[in-house]
Amino acid sequence: MAEKTGSYKDLLVWQQAMDLAVAIYGATKSWPKEELYGLTSQVRRAASSVPANIAEGYGREIRGSYLQFLRIAQGSLKELETQLLIAERTGIAPKATTALLLASTESVGKLLRLLIRKLSTD
Repeated sequence: MAEKTGSYKDLLVWQQAMDLAVAIYGATKSWPKEELYGLTSQVRRAASSVPANIAEGYGREIRGSYLQFLRIAQGSLKELETQLLIAERTGIAPKATTALLLASTESVGKLLRLLIRKLSTD
């Protein structure tokens, strides 16, 4: 694993996941205050969980553990997508905002799937 990259920070998937998490924090700043401990908190936790699990798995230095944490990151990403759709459907988040964020989740998801496939076949 470490022979190809010096750090998890060098992984494009981690970088994009970090960008997504930052974008989520920015987007949720304008959400209603009554959602702070509800949907806002859930969305932020799911978003920050994606790069955190990529990093944690990388740090385990065992391929099986790494794959497990990448799959957890995938699950968090799907959770985030669902929560964004709920926010859109309930009128908390405008469609234009969720469309941009969902495009980012799609990109991160593709990179995660590629990395999982690569690690599964090596």
